[in-house]
Amino acid sequence: MSTSDLPLSPQLEQIHGEIRDNFRALANGFQKLDKIKDSSRQSKQLEELTGKMRECKRLIKEFDREVKDEEGRNSPEVNKQLNDEKQSMIKELNSYVSLRKTYMSSLGNKKVELYDTGGDGEPTAEDNVQMALKMSNQELIDSGNKTMDETDRAIERSKQVVHQTVEVGTQTAATLKGQTDQMGRIVNELDTIQFSIKKASQLVKEIGRQVATDKCIMLFLFLVVCGVIAVIVVKIVNPSNKDIRDIPGLAPPAPTARRLLYLKSGQFLV
Repeated sequence: MSTSDLPLSPQLEQIHGEIRDNFRALANGFQKLDKIKDSSRQSKQLEELTGKMRECKRLIKEFDREVKDEEGRNSPEVNKQLNDEKQSMIKELNSYVSLRKTYMSSLGNKKVELYDTGGDGEPTAEDNVQMALKMSNQELIDSGNKTMDETDRAIERSKQVVHQTVEVGTQTAATLKGQTDQMGRIVNELDTIQFSIKKASQLVKEIGRQVATDKCIMLFLFLVVCGVIAVIVVKIVNPSNKDIRDIPGLAPPAPTARRLLYLKSGQFLV
C-alpha cells in the first residue's frame, strides 16, 4: 500500500508528513556529505543530520502515541496498516543511524550515539549553542532558511487540514439542512392527516346521528302500523264493541233490509 492510501486522521497525516520531510532532508544531506571533502564541514553536516534524526525519533514516538489513542476507533485492519507504517519508518530511521555511524567511524568521532539507553534523545540548549558557534554565518542562514521552509510546509499541511475540515463542516451543514426540511415536510403531512382524521370523525358522528333519527322515525311508523293493525283485528273480531270507533272504509257492511209486511193474516213476512 502506498503512503497516500493510508487511512490517516488529520493529526496523524500532519505528523506523517513531517517525518517524510525529515527523511527527504536526511537523504539529501547524506548525498551532500559524500561530496564534502573537508572533515570539519563533514562533522557539522553530521551534527545537522543527527538533529534531523532526533526530530524523526520524536515524531515517530508522537505518531505511535496517536495511533494508540485512535486504536479503539479504528478497525483491526487499519491498526495493522498504521503499525506496519510505523515499523517501516523505524527501519528507515535505523538505516540512517547506521549510515551516520559509518561516517562517524570514518571521521574518528566518538560522540554518544542517538539511541542510547538514557534520556529522551533531545538536544540540550548547550548542544545547540555549541553547534551554532561552530557554524559559519552562511551555514546559520542556510539552517534558518531550511527551518523556515519546514515551517512553511507544516503551515501548508495545516491549511490543507483546515480546508478539509471546512469542507466536511459544509457538507455536514447541508445534510442537516436537508434533514431539517424533510422533518418539516413530515410534520406538515402529519398535521394534514390529523385534520383529515378529525373531519372524518365529525362526519361519522353526523352520519350516526342521522341514522339514529331515521331509526326513530321507522320505529314510530312501525308502532303506528302495529296500532292500526291491532284496531282492525279487534274491530273484526268484536264488531259490537262500541268503545272503538269505526274506521273509515273498514266499517262492517250494513245488515240486509228487511221488509216487514203486515199481512192481513197477522204474519210478518220477510
